[in-house]
Amino acid sequence: MRGLLARRMKFHLLGAFLVSVGSASLYKFGVAEPRKRAYEDFYRNYDPMKDFEAMKAAGVLESAPP
Repeated sequence: MRGLLARRMKFHLLGAFLVSVGSASLYKFGVAEPRKRAYEDFYRNYDPMKDFEAMKAAGVLESAPP
């Protein structure tokens, strides 16, 4: 029984570190990077004036009558 806590603590700390690094990398490459690419793709072809004119024509904006 001597040294049991120290041995188990080393094992669990290593396991916790590996799980946390793995989940952080999965989030980065599975969620964050595709989201960044989607924003880049959207704003690459986005024309704010065209969107403004469409909203103005639809009557969405109260300050800019159609």
